[in-house]
Amino acid sequence: MNGINQPQTGMRLFDGEGRRLYFTEDERRAFMAAAAKAPREVRSFCGVLHSTGCRISEALALTPQQIDLSGRVVVFESLKKRKAGVFRAVPVPPELLDTLDLVHSIREAQRRGDDAKALLWPWSRMTTWRRVQEVIAAAGIADGPHACPKGLRHGFGVQAVSRGIALNMVQKWLGHAQLTTTAIYANAVGEEEQSIAARMW
Repeated sequence: MNGINQPQTGMRLFDGEGRRLYFTEDERRAFMAAAAKAPREVRSFCGVLHSTGCRISEALALTPQQIDLSGRVVVFESLKKRKAGVFRAVPVPPELLDTLDLVHSIREAQRRGDDAKALLWPWSRMTTWRRVQEVIAAAGIADGPHACPKGLRHGFGVQAVSRGIALNMVQKWLGHAQLTTTAIYANAVGEEEQSIAARMW
């Protein structure tokens, strides 16, 4: 089974028992359908995770000034870098920007200026984890090592590669320091691998 015999160091898409560590495209779709029924702040948070592949800690650090409505990007500080102040801009769908503005009054906060540095979600990491897990459960996603926020991030990477997005773009969006880290998403199996293989036929 391609992709399972990966080195045990660094990022992996399968655990030691060969179980998938990423959301499939159907699971990503179900996650967003469940998020649409959640409270507004939970819905907007889940939308950011889904559309950008960011880490929970990166989403929790977002402020109104990092939502670029005219540029149609969300700007993250890459928190796993060795130095502070390393940012990356990730393009997002217009619907997500509309949701963020509606729920968090982005334009108003940016206009006033004094609120532009307030956190969009003033939650603890544990509270955030619990709220995302509630959406995952509501989506009917089976229990397993993939059913967690990191599985959603990995699912973003797998879907991007299976849709033909260049690895260097996926690397930039996910904030990976090395392209070799991003390249692991090419090891996806099942429907995702079929999609990649179909470009050869």
